[in-house]
Amino acid sequence: MPADLNDLLADLTRRMDGAIESLRRDLSGLRSGRASPNLLEPVRVEAYGSEVPLSQVGSIAVPEARMLTVSVWDRTVVGAVERAIRDSGLGLNPATDGQTVRVPIPALTEERRNELARAASRYAENGKISVRGVRRDGMEQTKALEKKSDISQDDMKTWTDAIQKLTDQYIKKVDDIFADKEREIKQV
Repeated sequence: MPADLNDLLADLTRRMDGAIESLRRDLSGLRSGRASPNLLEPVRVEAYGSEVPLSQVGSIAVPEARMLTVSVWDRTVVGAVERAIRDSGLGLNPATDGQTVRVPIPALTEERRNELARAASRYAENGKISVRGVRRDGMEQTKALEKKSDISQDDMKTWTDAIQKLTDQYIKKVDDIFADKEREIKQV
């Protein structure tokens, strides 16, 4: 149990920051029509007898706005890298050029943009749910302290107000992150 309000708020802030980071990671995987190395982050390649992240078999670069390149370090896994990107469900069609795999990023259709915006909205809602779960834990800890008479009712009111204020700040962060991503997705 936290010794005082500052300890509790520090713990809740750390946990809410984790929820925000998770949201950013989830949203980075949504493609917005512009090339980003993060787009290929979830791709796993069958190489050396196991599945490894793409970043462990080659380096990803962005030579132009609608093109990614993967410089594969080992010539024997070039075909596996191309297959992994094609089968990743990202709607990409890579082409091999020696040890380099070129991945053109096609322009998004309006329907696909709306679909991506809905997915981003779901990620944002999950982020809010995570933040609210942290708030609930903080409120329960505060109630337990008050029940054991470790804090007064006045202190409990102060603590719950501080927890709610922190939660509102983080919900606004989630909304802002989502708004930025939605704008990026909808941009033609």
